[in-house]
Amino acid sequence: MASQPPPVADERDGLLRFLGNQRYVLRLAAHGLTDEQARSVPTRSALGIGGLIKHVAAVETMWADLVLGIQPRLGAGAAAAHHDNFRLHEDETLAGVLDGYAAVADRTTRIVADLDLGHEVPVPKGVPWYPDDLEAWSVRWVLLHLIEETARHAGHADIVREHIDGATAFPLLAAAEGWPETSWLKPWRASKSLA
Repeated sequence: MASQPPPVADERDGLLRFLGNQRYVLRLAAHGLTDEQARSVPTRSALGIGGLIKHVAAVETMWADLVLGIQPRLGAGAAAAHHDNFRLHEDETLAGVLDGYAAVADRTTRIVADLDLGHEVPVPKGVPWYPDDLEAWSVRWVLLHLIEETARHAGHADIVREHIDGATAFPLLAAAEGWPETSWLKPWRASKSLA
């Protein structure tokens, strides 16, 4: 996949392609990282690349569940589980998290494939960050929100990645997609100390 989605056939195709593109650029921030680097938290925030990918996968799963009518479990331990999704633990691998995220993406695509984009998605009640005066969102709104959420965290991942090894988005994209080196763009390469 290139840095820009291709032309789209219709609204659903556009929403899914732009969501897919944001997933791709988030995954791109992990290109060439070791598990240790993916666990690292090199800035003042508590964010690492592996944890960001885990978090976005968990959030997308929750929204896909809402589309299916499955309400989130907000009982004891929910806050701890939410915060835990921001960490790649020692018993987890970056490859495993990336595979899990790919499975989440496939599931979301299957769920919304045949639904009317206006299909109502009930707003969970009693959740402080959801509006009390709204009964439902649409599948269209959910997909737009997932694009927003994924893009927000892809930006976080870009900053974290640059702190890990200086890599930025376009050299990573060039490396991941095998672009030739030019006078104005050199594909990222792992430093000799990491190779």
